[in-house]
Amino acid sequence: DKTVSLRKDLSEMHEWITQAEEEYLERDFEYKTPDELQKAVEELKRAKEEALQKEVKVKLITDSVNNFIAKAPPAAHEALRKELDVLITSYQQLCSRLNGKWKTLEEVWACWRELLSYLDAENKWLNEIELKLKATENVQGGAEEISESLDSLERLMRHPEDNRNQIRELAQTLTDGGILDELINEKLEKFNTRWEELQQEAVRRQKSLEQSIQSAQETDKTLRLIQESLAGIDKQLTAYAADRVDAAQVPQEAQ
Repeated sequence: DKTVSLRKDLSEMHEWITQAEEEYLERDFEYKTPDELQKAVEELKRAKEEALQKEVKVKLITDSVNNFIAKAPPAAHEALRKELDVLITSYQQLCSRLNGKWKTLEEVWACWRELLSYLDAENKWLNEIELKLKATENVQGGAEEISESLDSLERLMRHPEDNRNQIRELAQTLTDGGILDELINEKLEKFNTRWEELQQEAVRRQKSLEQSIQSAQETDKTLRLIQESLAGIDKQLTAYAADRVDAAQVPQEAQ
């Protein structure tokens, strides 16, 4: 009987739709690791593609039902038509929901990758600060050399807050959705602790270098005064020597 065959096709398709909904849309997903998240994205992509491939079968069922209705007595029309309408509506909703969920997870995955990218950039900058702090630990030379070291450290510290703000916002977006929250909190705590420690150390080093510059400037000034004094004494002694003045005849400091 053609009606029985059509109803069997409709029933099988309904069962597949119900199974797909239970498997991909009604099941609670937990994403605690990047691997789980990536696997879910790939799984939903396959489910979305599989659902789209079922469009051919839905069209065949639709054509079969319409052809049967065109030839069958009116009494058989209404029930089959309703079943077909329900099937088409359920199928379209399934495709739409699968596509929506896949896109959402794609965006979440992109958000996670973006967060890693910003963290990587900021950690590279922190590495540069660490190296600069080591390089300025025992700066040798006068005020000018120390001033150059201070300038290079201050230039490095003039780092925009944009990346750190992006890290904060991306992390908040993901953890608000309960996605990779433990891992993200761990990474953020490690990053923020390192950031704070290096910032504090950099401020201490800046103050230390500023004090070193001041000390070097005072030393330079003292040396300059000594040199000027020595130059004056040298000139006076040279004059005494030229005039063949006896040591006993000159002031005590000249002797």
